[in-house]
Amino acid sequence: MRIKLVAGNWKMNKSFSEAEELLFDISEELQNNKSKAEVVICPPYLYLEMATDIAAENDFAIGAQNVSNFEKGAYTGEISAGMLHKMDVSYCIVGHSERRQYFNETNQVIAEKVKQLISNDITPIFCCGEKLEDRESGKHFEVVKSQIKEALFDLESDKISSVIIAYEPVWAIGTGKTATPEQAQEMHEFIRNTIKDKFTQKVSDNITILYGGSCNAKNAKELFACKDIDGGLIGGASLVAEDFVKIVNSF
Repeated sequence: MRIKLVAGNWKMNKSFSEAEELLFDISEELQNNKSKAEVVICPPYLYLEMATDIAAENDFAIGAQNVSNFEKGAYTGEISAGMLHKMDVSYCIVGHSERRQYFNETNQVIAEKVKQLISNDITPIFCCGEKLEDRESGKHFEVVKSQIKEALFDLESDKISSVIIAYEPVWAIGTGKTATPEQAQEMHEFIRNTIKDKFTQKVSDNITILYGGSCNAKNAKELFACKDIDGGLIGGASLVAEDFVKIVNSF
C-alpha cells in the first residue's frame, strides 16, 4: 500500500534563526493537527543538523534538496549521500526542474544521484515534468516518459520501489499557475502506467507519486482527492507553518 506524503521544499530561503522558528512552528501545528500523511521538511543544507535534531522529537522527517552523484573525493562544494545518511536525513529531492534548468543536470546525472541515495538508505524524491512549450506542442507525455526512462529504468524492481516520484509541471512552479485536477490526474495515471509497463502492476500500485507545482492550502484538497495523486511537493507554501500544515491535512 502506497503512503501519503507531503514534502516541503524550502529552496534557498530563511536565515538560521528563521529556519529554527519555522521548524518549531511546524512542529506545534502538527501536534495540534494530527496528520494522515507522512511529512518531510527539506531545508537548505546548512540547517540539516538542526532540523534532524528537532524532527527527532516530533512527527516529521527531514530531507535534503540535492546530493552529489559521486560517492566521495575531490569534488569541492559537493555533499555525498553517505554524509546525508550519517546526519539522519531520510529523503532527498533529485531532478528538480530548477536543478535541470540552472545547473544543467541531465537525466544521466540524476540517475547516478538516485543510485547513490538508494545505496545509502535515503529515499529519493525524483522530480519530472514538462515545460509549457512541451505541453502546448503535445509532447508532455513524451518528455515525462523520457525523464523517467533515462533516470529510473536501470533500477531493479526492489530498488524502484524505494523511489518517490514527484510530477512538477515546470510551467506551474512559482508562477501561481496550477495544473487542473484533471490535468494532474491524467499525468499521474500516465506515470503510474509507465512504471507498470516497465516493472509490474504491483510496483506501480505501490509507488508514491506526488504533485508539485503551485500546490497550496486552497487547491490541495481537490488535487489530493485524485485517484493517483498521493501527496505534494510544496514550494512557497511550505515557508508558512499554518499554510503548510493545512496542505498536510488536506487528505
